Amino acid sequence: MSSPHRQLSQLLSLWRWKRKVDVSLYPAPGFHFHRVFCATTSSETDPIEIHKKKLFLWFSHLPQEERQFGGYFSPETMHVDPLIVEKKPEERAGLVSSPFQTQAISSPSVTVEQLFESTGNCCEGRGLNVLLYGAVGTGKSTVVRKLVLDWCSGTTLTHFKLLVPFSCEDLSQLSKVASLRDMVGRKYLHLTKHPLLSGEGDQAKNVLFLFNGMEKMNLDFRIGSSELCSDPNEALPPGVVVVNLLRKYLLPEASILVTTRLSALDRIPQKYVSRYAQIFGFNDPDRQRAYFTSRLLQQSGETAPYQEAQALVELLYLNLQRESQLAAACFLPSYCWLTCATLHFLHFTDAKAPIRTLTGIYTSFLRLNFGGEVLGTGTGTNVPIQEQQSSLMLYVVRTVGKLAFDGVAYKRTSFSEKELEQWIGGKTKTDEELRQLAMFQTDVLDFFLVPCVESGKHLPKELSESDERQYVFSVPEMQEYLAALYVVLGENKSALEKLTGQVSVAIGQASEDVGALFNILSKFIPLRIFAVFNLIKLFPKLYEKISTYNKGSIARTMAAELFRTEDSNNEDVLDQVEQTLLGVHGPQPKQYSEGKPFELYPIFMGGLLHYGNRVLLQQLGCTIQSTTVAQITRALRKYLVRELSKPQPPEELMDLLVLLYEFQNPRLTAEVIATIRAIPLSNIRMTPLKCFILSSVLSCTPASYHLERLDLSSCLLTNDMLQILWPAFRHTRNLNLQFNSLGPDSCIILRDLLRNPKSAIRSLQLCDNPLQDSGVRTLLEALPENQSLTHLSLMHTGLGDQAALELAGKLQQHTGLQELNVAYNNIRDNAALALVDACREHPSIHTLHLYLNPLSDVGKKSLYVRGVPKSQDGSGRKVRVLASVTEGSDISEDWHPILRVIRENASSWDRQRVKQQLKIFLRDLEWGRQQQQSLWKRLHFRRVEKGVRKTLQMLEKDAPYTG
Repeated sequence: MSSPHRQLSQLLSLWRWKRKVDVSLYPAPGFHFHRVFCATTSSETDPIEIHKKKLFLWFSHLPQEERQFGGYFSPETMHVDPLIVEKKPEERAGLVSSPFQTQAISSPSVTVEQLFESTGNCCEGRGLNVLLYGAVGTGKSTVVRKLVLDWCSGTTLTHFKLLVPFSCEDLSQLSKVASLRDMVGRKYLHLTKHPLLSGEGDQAKNVLFLFNGMEKMNLDFRIGSSELCSDPNEALPPGVVVVNLLRKYLLPEASILVTTRLSALDRIPQKYVSRYAQIFGFNDPDRQRAYFTSRLLQQSGETAPYQEAQALVELLYLNLQRESQLAAACFLPSYCWLTCATLHFLHFTDAKAPIRTLTGIYTSFLRLNFGGEVLGTGTGTNVPIQEQQSSLMLYVVRTVGKLAFDGVAYKRTSFSEKELEQWIGGKTKTDEELRQLAMFQTDVLDFFLVPCVESGKHLPKELSESDERQYVFSVPEMQEYLAALYVVLGENKSALEKLTGQVSVAIGQASEDVGALFNILSKFIPLRIFAVFNLIKLFPKLYEKISTYNKGSIARTMAAELFRTEDSNNEDVLDQVEQTLLGVHGPQPKQYSEGKPFELYPIFMGGLLHYGNRVLLQQLGCTIQSTTVAQITRALRKYLVRELSKPQPPEELMDLLVLLYEFQNPRLTAEVIATIRAIPLSNIRMTPLKCFILSSVLSCTPASYHLERLDLSSCLLTNDMLQILWPAFRHTRNLNLQFNSLGPDSCIILRDLLRNPKSAIRSLQLCDNPLQDSGVRTLLEALPENQSLTHLSLMHTGLGDQAALELAGKLQQHTGLQELNVAYNNIRDNAALALVDACREHPSIHTLHLYLNPLSDVGKKSLYVRGVPKSQDGSGRKVRVLASVTEGSDISEDWHPILRVIRENASSWDRQRVKQQLKIFLRDLEWGRQQQQSLWKRLHFRRVEKGVRKTLQMLEKDAPYTG
C-alpha cells in the first residue's frame, strides 16, 4: 500500500472512531447526519463523501471560548438564524443607524439557500455570485459554519455536489503561485484532481466556492494587474485566481458565496455580483430569546440548574421587551454571546471546571470578534497586503479606549456626536489615516457605541435636556474594560514620558557607538559641551524613573478606584453586573454616589495583567510587557495593604476578593490576604461564584495562615455553597454562619469539616438555621475527633429535648469546649437540667445559654441552683447559666447580654413567642422587685424592667434595632 493510500486509510479509521464519540456526545443533534452516512458505507471511498465527513468534523469543532458553557451542545443546537435581507445593488450601501430601525424593514428575511435560487436576470450557464456582507459581530462566520454543516448533513444546498470553503485570511498569506486545483488540493487532499474542478463541460455547475472574509484580500480587478485565466491548472497568485473566478472567466458555471465587511463592499465591482444580501443580526427580542434559550437551557439536565436557567431566560426576555440598552446591544449576536457567557459565569460556576474570570470572558469575546482582524489601507496600492495592515484591536484601544477612559475619568457614560468626532477622528491628518478612519467607522464603531435608548439615565442635566443624540457603549462593562486596557497598555502616557521614551530608545539603540565616540571626543571638546553629552546619556535612566512612577500611578489608581468612599455602600460589583443584564425587578437599589459607579474599572485593570489574558491580547496585537506587570504588581501590593488597614464595608471587601481573583497572581494574593485578620461579608448575597472566589483567594495563602473571623451571616448560603467554601473554612478560626436557612444536610459538611485534622475552627455560630434534631445529631458525631472547637452556638436551630439529652451525653467526649449556646429552642426542664449537670462536670465549659426555652419557674430556679457546685472540695464547677433576666428573687448578672441578643435578632424571630417570653420576664421582675427591701435593689429592678419594656415596644411597633 502506497503512503498516500495508507494515510487515507488511517484518516478514515480515525473518522469512524470520532463518529462514535460524536454520537455518544451529541446523540440528538447529529443523529440525522450520522444516519445518512451510515446508510452510505458503500461509498466511503468516494472523495465527495470523504470531503463531507472531514468538513463536518472541522466545522463542528468548538472554539476554546465555547467550552466554558460545559460542552452540553453542538453547533447545530445553539444556532439561531439572524436576519438576512436581500439588497438591490443601488441600496446595498444603506446602513442602519439604530438597532430598532430594522423593525421597519419591509423586505422579508431570506436564507442563504434562497439566494442561490435561479433568477431570470442571470446569464444561462453561469453560476451565481452572492455577496453576503455585514458589520463586525452580526454573525457572518456563524452563518457560514452552519451552512457548511447543513450541506454536509444533506439538509441544504443539495443541488451542489461539492462545497469548497476557503478562508481569505489563509489565502492572503500564500506567497507562492498556484493553480485553482492546487489551491483546492493543498487544503483538501482528497479533492486533488477531482473531475468537477477540471473545467470540462458544465460539471462546475455542481460546485459552490465559499470565500469567507474577503476584506482580508487585496483583490484587483484591473486587467493590467490581474491577467485573464480560464485554465484551472495554470499557476497564478491566489488573488488573481479568485478574481478570475468572480469574473466568471474561470469555471464560469460554478457558484460563489463571498462574505465581507461593510467597508470592503465595493472591492468587488457590481457587474461581478449577482445578488447582494446584508446580515443584520437579531432584530427582535424573539430571536434574542431563542439564542439565550439555546445557550442557557443546554445544561446537564439536572432539575435545579435547569430551573434556574429558565428563570434567567425569563428575566432576560422581560428586560429585552422593555427596549432596554441591553436589547440594543443584543441586536448583534456577538453581544448575545457575551450576555450568555457572563450569566453562565455568574450563575453556573463549577469548582471542577477550568478557572474563568470576567476579564477573561471579555478578552475572549474580543478575540472571537477581532482575532486576526486588521485595519487595511484599502485598494489601489502595490504594497503587499501584510505590510498594509495593522492591528484593528490596537486601533480600537487608541480611539474608542481613549473615549472610554475619558468617560471613566469624568464619570460619564454618554457622548455626543461631536465628542465622538473629536476623540476618534479629531487628529486624523494624512490620506492614509482618513482611509483607516473611514473603514473603522463603517465596520467597527457601531460594534462598541450605540444610540442611547434609556434617555436621561446617568446623564448630566445639561446633556439630558439637550436635543443632540447621545451615544453609549453597547454594554456598560465594555467602557470600563476598554478604559482599563487603554491605561494598562500605557496609551495614556504624558507628553514628557512619550518624549523621554522616544529619546531613550534612540539613544539606547546606539549606546555602544555613542559611548565609544564620547570616549574619543572627551580628549578634544570643552568640558561644558562634554557635560551636555553626559546629560543626554542619562536619558534612559530618566525615562526609567518616569516610567516606574507611571506604573506606580496605575497601581495607585486601581486601589483608589476600588475603595472610593462614595461607592462604599453600593452593591458589590458582581451584583451590579447581573443587574445590568437582568434589569432591576422591584425597588431600585439605593445609589449613594453621583452618576454611574465605575467599580469594574480597577478590577479589569488587575485582570488584564494576568498572563492568560496577556497572551490573548498579544494575539490581537496589544502587548503588555512583563516588566510593566512586575512594576504595577509591586506598587499595587503597597497601596492595597494601606487601604486595608482602614475598616471596609462588606461590599468593598467582596470587590477586593474579586480583584485578587481576576488578577490570578497567587503570590500577590497571599501577601495581601496575610495582612487581613477578618473578612466580614454579612448580608452579601452569596452565589456559587462568590463562594468559589472566596475559597480560591484563601487557598493562595500558606497552610500556617488562619483568618481570625469569617462572617457569612445572612448570606443566603446553601449546601452546595458550603461544599465550595470548604477550603476557606479550613483557614478560619471563628466562623459565623447564622441566618442562612441551612438544613440538616448541611451538618454533614460541617461534621466532616470539624473532623478534619487540619481544621482550626474555634467558634462555630449556627444560630437561626433549621438544623433540627437530626442535623444536631450529625454534628455531634464530630465532637470526639475535634480538638479545636471552644464556642458552639446552636441558638434557634429547632433543637428538642431528645437531641439536647444526646448533646449532654457527648459533652465529655470534647474537653476543649468553653461556651455552649442552645437558647431559643424547644428544650424543657429535664433536658435543660441534664445539660447544666453535664456542663458542671465538664473540665472547661463556663457558660451555658438557655433563655427563650419553654422552661417553668421551678425549672429556672433549679437551673440556678444546679449551676453552683455541690461541695467545696473541688468536685464540680460553677457554670454561668443564662436562662432569664432573674435568678430567683435577684437580677441575673447576664440580663443585659440576654436583652441585647433578643433585640438584635427579634426581627427574624417569631414575634409572638418573643413577646410572650418578654412578658414572662416582666412578671418575674415584678415579683422579684416586690421581694426586695432595699430601695437600691428596687431601683435596679426598675431599670431592667425599663429595658424589657423598651424591647417589647420595639417589637410591637415593628421598629428596627438601632443599638
